[in-house]
Amino acid sequence: MKLNNLKPAPGSTHSGRRLGRGVGSGLGRTSTRGHKGAKARSGYKRKIGFEGGQMPLQRRLPKFGFTNINHISYRPINLSTIQSMADNGIVTIGLDELIAAGKLKSGELAKVLGNGKLTTKVDVSAHAFSAAAEAAILELGGSVIKL
Repeated sequence: MKLNNLKPAPGSTHSGRRLGRGVGSGLGRTSTRGHKGAKARSGYKRKIGFEGGQMPLQRRLPKFGFTNINHISYRPINLSTIQSMADNGIVTIGLDELIAAGKLKSGELAKVLGNGKLTTKVDVSAHAFSAAAEAAILELGGSVIKL
């Protein structure tokens, strides 16, 4: 047996319908497409979500939610992060130091939050501070600079 001798088993394959080959074939004239309408035309492609002219589901359901255009989004920086940076010898912590440490991306706004314990005097500059974070930094004699 060789590759040129191979062929399918008898009866396992059959030729497809030959549409549009005359009325006598039984598949001529409209060629199984019915009469008129979009599906009878050449180039028909059903759009995603199309329901035959019925109002589609995505238009029947109500919109919901609200996006405030004045919302300011801050990247949270915890006191524990500030303390870990202070343990590494950084006592003046600003945006450049946070970006270098990978805690902040360029162009992001930073807000220092009071999560964690601070044990070292540090000078921190950020866009915003929570009341607890500000109190913790000032309690140790550090300074808070709001940008």
